Amino acid sequence: MEFLDDMALFVEVVKAGSFRAAAGVIGMPNSTLSRRIGALEKAIGLRLLHRTTRKIALTEAGRIYFGRCKRIVDEARLAHEQLGEMLAQPSGVLRASLPADLGVHVAPLIAEFALRYPGIAFDFDLSPRRVDLVSEPFDVAVRVGKPEDSQLIAHPLASFSACLYASPAYLDRAGELEDPADLARHECLGILKDSAWTLHNGERTVTIPIRGRFTLNSAGLICRLATLGMGVILMPECIIADDLANGRLRRVLPRWHGAPLPVYAMTETRLLPAKTQCFIAFLRERMGGDAAVAIRHRTGRARVGEAGLRAQKNIYVNIT
Repeated sequence: MEFLDDMALFVEVVKAGSFRAAAGVIGMPNSTLSRRIGALEKAIGLRLLHRTTRKIALTEAGRIYFGRCKRIVDEARLAHEQLGEMLAQPSGVLRASLPADLGVHVAPLIAEFALRYPGIAFDFDLSPRRVDLVSEPFDVAVRVGKPEDSQLIAHPLASFSACLYASPAYLDRAGELEDPADLARHECLGILKDSAWTLHNGERTVTIPIRGRFTLNSAGLICRLATLGMGVILMPECIIADDLANGRLRRVLPRWHGAPLPVYAMTETRLLPAKTQCFIAFLRERMGGDAAVAIRHRTGRARVGEAGLRAQKNIYVNIT
């Protein structure tokens, strides 16, 4: 409301002792300032200032109004300063929705973030459901794939490149793969009812029909079955980093990979509290680029330097 701004202008005029001096402090033309105060007096219905060519003096109504306005302006300034302090050291409860499978694998990053911002508490929802950021009290949701809800704000975090993996036991039993076309004769563990995988090698793009005995909606179960020798999977490395490091899985057709899977932090508004801003910025810094390296540092295969500490289809890594 404009009259609140005019109250602040009135306080500055009284403190400065003249319109000209106040205009210099505020950075507003003298004529504009005088017009705004005149409009305020007209709205109130009382004269607040006695004006002369060189100075101003408060009327009786002006003295009463100044006392009230100064307290209001001081409180507003204090609130603004306190919010600035919150931005420097964010606090409060961060309510976030993360895919269950991905949440487990980004746990090291969440731990680092928690150590960096001890004033933040966490309320994470990892249930396999599509949360409503408009009607439910969530600050942010992490999702994979092109955003479908145009009413939400998408903050890009990273891009995962999915590759092909299988267990040594499965390959010993079913045979090695020499070409993407070989997938047609192998058991493939896909998400839900995947009927084909599209693969790229920088020069060619092929779409291969796949078959399999399992219909699954959990990346965690898919990876577990792959380690047990049940078939070939197409999965981002960050999801299977431990199994890869421990030899339970190995990459097949290493020249081929799936289409990049973008990862987004979704919010209902751009006006975010400091805790949410910092969380999104941290994930973007640590997950951006080679996301697999950023996440798998806990396995000992790759370490992220200290510089890394500066800083609605939910990817229920369903990965859909």
